Amino acid sequence: MNGARILGVVLAGGQSRRFGSDKALALIGGRTLLDRAVATLERQCDAVVVAGRDDAPVAVVADRPQAGMGPLGGLNAALHHAAANGFDAVLSIPVDGMDLPDDLIGELSPGPAHCDSAPVIGLWPVGAGPALDALMATAEPRARSMRAFACAIGARAVPLSRQPFNINTPADRAAAQEPHHGL
Repeated sequence: MNGARILGVVLAGGQSRRFGSDKALALIGGRTLLDRAVATLERQCDAVVVAGRDDAPVAVVADRPQAGMGPLGGLNAALHHAAANGFDAVLSIPVDGMDLPDDLIGELSPGPAHCDSAPVIGLWPVGAGPALDALMATAEPRARSMRAFACAIGARAVPLSRQPFNINTPADRAAAQEPHHGL
């Protein structure tokens, strides 16, 4: 997105049930998943925020309209923060996403677009905020998904140059530390 101001958001509000502890603070190669995700976005975005946590190495935004809404609550908060602060789009990644392309914005441009295998990884124009507000207000919780939002705004599903690695369990964490992940 040539010349566009991009806000990066780390979606970190999950409860880590399968992981067994706060996975944002899990160490991989001596660094927390949260620090790794923030660093990934700092290399590509004009500013970075973390959604769904009370503390982080960068500014935090509270899930919108309330906590417990999953990744959409964090994305909604980031879209509103971006709109209020002069950004054009939001690049979202999960706190546990690894092996993301070095030019994620380029691969997802033009937005709206998301990773075909992980729609939480996406490039979302700030103008999509009202559509997300409307989706979040629906009475049916099952209708509140990243894929439903992507469909509602006509986002493209993009195969990335590298398949992202997601850490959901302690076994995933151990696999992430193996040499093929370059850590």
